[in-house]
Amino acid sequence: MPRLIRARDIDAVLAPYPHSEWVGDDWIPGWRTAQDGRRQVNVFHDGPGETDGLEKYRLELQAAGYCVIPDQQLGGGRRRLHITHT
Repeated sequence: MPRLIRARDIDAVLAPYPHSEWVGDDWIPGWRTAQDGRRQVNVFHDGPGETDGLEKYRLELQAAGYCVIPDQQLGGGRRRLHITHT
């Protein structure tokens, strides 16, 4: 059975990378997390370089022992990573 996972734990793993921030009318490129229930966290890359950013985060999170599943929101929406415990 999957275990509880918190966005702050994922934030700690990704801390060496820039965190995204909305400034004015544009994103400062980087990652952000979103809690998706008790057993999943989603990771997004905002700004340019989405594909490369998500790949870097995937490798970092897998090395930290998390199960990482690349996904895309319905209807051709944003790409993201689903993070759970293995």
